Amino acid sequence: MPVILGIESSCDETSAAVCVDGKILSNVIANQTIHAAYGGVVPELASRVHQQNIIPAVQQALHNAKVSKNDIDAVAFTRGPGLLGSLLVGVSFAKAFALAQNLPLIQVNHMQGHILAHFIDEPRPQFPFLCLTVSGGHTQIVLVKDYFDMEIIGQTTDDAAGEALDKTSKILGLPYPGGPMIDKYARQGNPDAFAFPEPNIPGLDFSFSGLKTAIMYFIRDNVAADPDFMQNRMADICASVEKRVVTILLNKLKKAALQYGIKDIALAGGVSANTDLRQGLTALGQEMGWNTFIPQFQYCTDNAAMIAIAGYYKFLKNDFVGQDIAPLARMPF
Repeated sequence: MPVILGIESSCDETSAAVCVDGKILSNVIANQTIHAAYGGVVPELASRVHQQNIIPAVQQALHNAKVSKNDIDAVAFTRGPGLLGSLLVGVSFAKAFALAQNLPLIQVNHMQGHILAHFIDEPRPQFPFLCLTVSGGHTQIVLVKDYFDMEIIGQTTDDAAGEALDKTSKILGLPYPGGPMIDKYARQGNPDAFAFPEPNIPGLDFSFSGLKTAIMYFIRDNVAADPDFMQNRMADICASVEKRVVTILLNKLKKAALQYGIKDIALAGGVSANTDLRQGLTALGQEMGWNTFIPQFQYCTDNAAMIAIAGYYKFLKNDFVGQDIAPLARMPF
């Protein structure tokens, strides 16, 4: 009955979780509010706050799971990808904890962790399945053949979907974090109010830079004609932008499912918390006869539960690393 301590610090959430025999008993996430004043994550500030949060988060995770540090069998940590300074805090803590307790270390790819969040709760997808993994830094369609046998079959050639939403939020003057603010306003707007272009990208890859530029020019031209345009039409703008981003994602996902003949379809990553995307995947799944899988909200954004569950499956394979391991800002999938 292995007990795994999971550590996640890839961006601006400091998280610790405990997994016992494949079951998540605690998942503590400490958010960083300091970045709101800057309209985005400031890497140096993020790493400093991680240093403040890491020990209390681990202590709380152990307390919530009702285990002690002496019960831990291995420490799983996010090695990358992510902000190097933030990763360094989590990796250093994991190495120190493991060294002090004489425990093995387990490295986890952050994006694979998002996908393996689907194995925290029932129902679970069956191999092989497709996973649309969408975050502020990544947009991928992944063919998941086994727990750690994954192949990226489509990905963004420029900006990620989450980045497009965040940049749109900045253009509109909305507060940080941008994606959730777009989602909030979109709930009150008409998604058909404005038509934004869908890029013509061959294959299963994505592109969002052109959409981002089109939105910028759309706002510029309409504000020039009516200075109150954004204030008066904020909800409609957000709803229309969100609809276009979601349709781009789902159209490619549908194409991939048909191409590979796969019926188990999953959603992961921070943008999987988006209301329209969750509802859109569910509706498309019903239309296509898919089995669709969407994690709980707490397992969508960056969290240590997904790192702990990934660590559990690696523990079963004795897939450990040494104390010479270092974080990777860009980590091969």
